[in-house]
Amino acid sequence: MDWGFVHKTWDKWASSNIGHSGHPLKAAFLINYDPTGPSRLLSTIAEQEGIKANPMELTHFLDFIKRNQLQSETFVIGSNEYLVTSIHENWFSGRCINTSKPAGEGAIVIQTAAYILVALYEGSIGPASRAMAAADQLTWQLGRKNL
Repeated sequence: MDWGFVHKTWDKWASSNIGHSGHPLKAAFLINYDPTGPSRLLSTIAEQEGIKANPMELTHFLDFIKRNQLQSETFVIGSNEYLVTSIHENWFSGRCINTSKPAGEGAIVIQTAAYILVALYEGSIGPASRAMAAADQLTWQLGRKNL
């Protein structure tokens, strides 16, 4: 694993995509995750920006992914509960069902060979498209190194 490459790529990507005004994402985190690896290897948060995820929350979220019942369950990140709205081969998206934001909130979850990227955004269709483009950009950059 080329941690230096991951860290440098994340820092550059996060600085131009995560923030408050004018950025497509309000928060994101990157989990190192290998579903084919030994169960004794714990997944950890490799990088995070705009959110402070805790290990217990991470465990519940990864259990949700492993159960692969995306259509029938919700998932929780922080204080927000999300309903999966779109499922694709290596990614899915969800809308927050307990938000107080008038335009809503959403999450995009993309799985690569070694990571799971969780990208959080505020808004509806337009912001969701910009968030997906930003998330896809990072996964493409990591994919150049087969990560």
